Amino acid sequence: MRFALAVLCGLSGLICASPAAAEIQTKQVIYQDGDVTLEGFVAWNTEHTQAPGILVVHQWMGLTDYEKGRCKQLAELGYVAFALDIYGQGVRPDNRQAAAKTAGIYKSDRELYRRRLNLGLEQLRKQPNVYPQTFAAIGYCFGGTGVLELARSGADIEGVVSFHGGLDSPSPEDGKNIRAKVLLCHGADDPFVPAKDIEAFKAELNAAEVDWQMNIYSGAVHSFTQPMAGNDNSAGAAYNEKADKRSWTAMQAFFNELF
Repeated sequence: MRFALAVLCGLSGLICASPAAAEIQTKQVIYQDGDVTLEGFVAWNTEHTQAPGILVVHQWMGLTDYEKGRCKQLAELGYVAFALDIYGQGVRPDNRQAAAKTAGIYKSDRELYRRRLNLGLEQLRKQPNVYPQTFAAIGYCFGGTGVLELARSGADIEGVVSFHGGLDSPSPEDGKNIRAKVLLCHGADDPFVPAKDIEAFKAELNAAEVDWQMNIYSGAVHSFTQPMAGNDNSAGAAYNEKADKRSWTAMQAFFNELF
């Protein structure tokens, strides 16, 4: 285990603040993709002068308070968490139809999607309190697909966690580029991820000899980690508190293994 979040104060200089003085701090991060301005969000715990970095990829409504809240939760666990911006500053769909249209731009152009994902990873790497070469990524729905595309791009990260993400790939041969370990958190009743996509994804990872695992949660549909999805399973997307908590715990165990 190369990095222990529970090391004593002062050990190797990684943690220097006392627990009483520790707090979660945040800031906006403005960065560019050519002439497109992107606006990310970073959270960290002042208890740690250096910690592993976690990239957070947003769902199809863009970077919202939901992802910022997840970053703060990750910071409370001792990580530096950066929520990237795929869409661009100010591009925040306000309804499902607009979100589907905007997300579709990137799902139909995986090269563009991967570029924006890797630009976000670059911003995480630039944070002064990130422990070198110790990175993972998590994503929700559209972002769950995103972390898998990041891995397929050959990004040098240790692990990715996809929460109720799409598993389809127009270029499954890119599975050979995956360096990361993979954790999939999936709702057993998710109507938006057909069985054929699950089987194709397993075949892609197995062919590439990727270290992967998949947790399937009974009674859960799409968006099961998102309270704003409501509670009507018949809509195909709904919050499931039990699956949300179980998947978050699974993520923590996965990170403990990585770091």
